[in-house]
Amino acid sequence: MQRTPGPLRSYVESWAPEAVTDVDDLHAAPVAALSALLDEPAPVATTGEPLPPLWHWLYFLRWPARRDLGADGHPRHGHFLPPVPDRQRMVAGGRCTVEEPLRLGERAERVSSLGAVTTKRGRSGELLFVTQRHELRQRGRTCLVEEQDIVYRSGRTSTLHTRAALDPATARPDGHWHLPLHPDPPLLFRFSALTANAHRIHYDAPYARDVEGYPGLVVHGPLLALLMLELVRRDAPSRRVLSLSYRLRSPVFAGEHLLARGTPRDDRADLSVATHRDPAHATAEVTFTER
Repeated sequence: MQRTPGPLRSYVESWAPEAVTDVDDLHAAPVAALSALLDEPAPVATTGEPLPPLWHWLYFLRWPARRDLGADGHPRHGHFLPPVPDRQRMVAGGRCTVEEPLRLGERAERVSSLGAVTTKRGRSGELLFVTQRHELRQRGRTCLVEEQDIVYRSGRTSTLHTRAALDPATARPDGHWHLPLHPDPPLLFRFSALTANAHRIHYDAPYARDVEGYPGLVVHGPLLALLMLELVRRDAPSRRVLSLSYRLRSPVFAGEHLLARGTPRDDRADLSVATHRDPAHATAEVTFTER
């Protein structure tokens, strides 16, 4: 007889992982690779130049041994993975403050620690929200402070995602800034490799459909966040981002035509990712330093 899991809070009452420090030399190759993935004619930054906001996600990666991955492709164990049975994980959103941009080609230090741990009741059952904090430094100075909100549940939801949700139509180009993307399996596969993300919903279509109930491959939430910030880099290159916050609200699937949209408002900008069926799969707000 299968034991019914207890409340999620009960699994993390004594869970208190210590802070950990990692270093990375921020080599130029990952930036060149992501630039190519986004069809840029040349790398968006080279050695010695500032790293665009959120492109630090290409660094400080962990590659567990294959035997240490679960059936869904996620790591079975990890320093900041909560001890929840049959753990399912998704990124919900985050915040970032940029004191000064990281410089490509210079050694950086990242100090990671556990932030808030809370439980909420969602449509699919009880959810555990874990905030992970990162402080990134170069030359002894704090350059960037980031918080990432990750949501976990125990076991799989009994409700499959509707197969009729997939919609290849194009969203309406609201706002001042626009960046279209038509994600296909090669793009998602390459982004998974660049970010050490082995979750099978991004590259294994039969698994995504038959096990997790999606209508197709799922576009990475971090890719949606990066796409929104690309609006700023492309349309307001003279503005430096001081802070940003983003929220990942609903999934986008391979084959859909998505559109990143942005509206500048004095010292900030409102950003979103839309498809024909949903105007706000992801949203973000950025603030700029004074001109």
